[in-house]
Amino acid sequence: MPPQTKFTDLGPAAMEMANLLMQAAQAPEGSLTGWSLADRSPAYIDRMLPFMDWVYHYYFQVKTDGWEHIPAAGRLLLVGSHNGGLAAPDTVMMTYDWLHRFGVERPAYGSMDQRMWQIFPAVARMATWVGAVRATPAMAVKALRQEAAVLVYPGGARDVFRPYTQRGQVCFFGQKGFIKLALREHAPVVPLISHGAHDTFLVLADWYPQLLALHQQGLPWLFGVDPGTMPIYLGLPWGLSVGPLPHIPLPIPLHTRVCAPIRFTWTGPEAARDRAYVDACYEQVQQTMQAELDQLFALYG
Repeated sequence: MPPQTKFTDLGPAAMEMANLLMQAAQAPEGSLTGWSLADRSPAYIDRMLPFMDWVYHYYFQVKTDGWEHIPAAGRLLLVGSHNGGLAAPDTVMMTYDWLHRFGVERPAYGSMDQRMWQIFPAVARMATWVGAVRATPAMAVKALRQEAAVLVYPGGARDVFRPYTQRGQVCFFGQKGFIKLALREHAPVVPLISHGAHDTFLVLADWYPQLLALHQQGLPWLFGVDPGTMPIYLGLPWGLSVGPLPHIPLPIPLHTRVCAPIRFTWTGPEAARDRAYVDACYEQVQQTMQAELDQLFALYG
């Protein structure tokens, strides 16, 4: 698809994003908390699109395929492999693809780590305008029962900050709540994968196990929040960084892909309570995504 924003329009588009971030930061206490689907705002999304369009076409030069797999209507659970640190460039770019292809009126809600509202409240509030909600089963169920799409990243913070050597691996760390959700709510699973986003910085290691051991011996968490991960990474603007800090992603070309839906043959509450069946469905999704990711990575050597 051709760009909607000119290369020279970056300044005004970036200024609008800065204004929106400031507006989100100044939002009244108790608003934009991620607990309401009604906080998603097509009007605010429209104001963000020029900047997202510029980044999509000129900065990351995104290639994408598989969007024909998205059903024309109805509930679905989008399941992704998380990449690229807090910037999560593949997530942002796939969000733009959704908005461009289906319009701002067709909702897709993204489950976002609740710690974002504690550590980066302005960013979290701004994200609610695009459809971010708290990563809780209740919010996901509420969205699915409105026949909307819900985006989840089962690997969470550990996945998005996994070491660079694991960039070609789907890492869910045994988290199976998304499978139970899909089964209970009779939702097809649509896998999302990408190449390039985890090259936008370089995660050397994750020191969380060592930090957890120190915490268990009495070291308090910074800001009173368990980070869930403690990456050591090279990235802009810090150079060498310790901890899950935001960074400026490098302008690496991205390739995103929407995979064919996975429709489980047995769904409902009883299926979600059957441990062996949940395990089998989990393995099916993870193995399918890994095979697709292997094929995508093979295109780039």
